[in-house]
Amino acid sequence: MTACSRRNFVSGMGALILMTGTTIKSVGQTASETKKTIRYAMLHDETACIGCTACMEACRETNQVPEGVSRLEIIRSEPYGEFPNAEYEFFRHSCQHCHNAPCVHVCPTGASFVDKETGIVDVNKDLCVGCQYCIAVCPYRVRFIHPVYKSADKCNFCRDTNLAKGKLPACVESCPTNALTFGDLNDPNSDISQKLKQQQVYRTKVELGTDPQLYHVPAKRGELRR
Repeated sequence: MTACSRRNFVSGMGALILMTGTTIKSVGQTASETKKTIRYAMLHDETACIGCTACMEACRETNQVPEGVSRLEIIRSEPYGEFPNAEYEFFRHSCQHCHNAPCVHVCPTGASFVDKETGIVDVNKDLCVGCQYCIAVCPYRVRFIHPVYKSADKCNFCRDTNLAKGKLPACVESCPTNALTFGDLNDPNSDISQKLKQQQVYRTKVELGTDPQLYHVPAKRGELRR
C-alpha cells in the first residue's frame, strides 16, 4: 500500500470515527477513569490581537521547539482598507484540544492521549513510533514530527513546562494585549467561563464532532470562520 493510499485510508477512518461518534477505549477503561475535574480551554480574542507573534516566540523558547516546526502560528489575513489605513485580521492556528480527538482514536500505541486530570490532548514521545496516523487524521493540520525526538508533537498548553510550575501557558503570559485567556471550563467563575458567556465566540470545524476547546472572538462581529 502506498504512503498516499495509507494516508487516505487513515483519514477516512478518522472521519468515520467522528461521524459515528465512536470512541475507541482501551480494554478495562472505566467511566470513572475518564472523569475529569478540570477541562482546560483557551480563548483567542481576534479584536485584541495585533499579530506581534510574541506568543509564538514565547512558546518556542519555553518548550524548546526547534526551528522549522511550530506548535503555534498566528496567521495574518490579506490587508483590507486603503493605505495608510489598511488593516489586518489575525487567526490563531494551534491544537484545538478536542474533547473527541481523532488523533487519539487512531493512535496504535496510546502515545496520543487525553490527560484525565485536565482534558489536555498530549503525546507521550516515548510511546510514539512516528507512524503519522495522528497527523493524517487531524482536521486542523496542527501536528508535526519533532525533528529531534522523531515523534508527533504539537501544542499541549505548556502542560509539562509552565503549567507544571503553576504558571499560565507561555503564549498567554507573553501577550502584550491580553488577547489570550486560558482556564477551566468546569469552573463557572473562571475568566474564560465568564468571557464565553459575555462575548460572541466561535470554534472551527465543529460540524465534524471534534468538540474543540479553542475558542475565538471574531475580528468583526457576526463574521465567524469555519
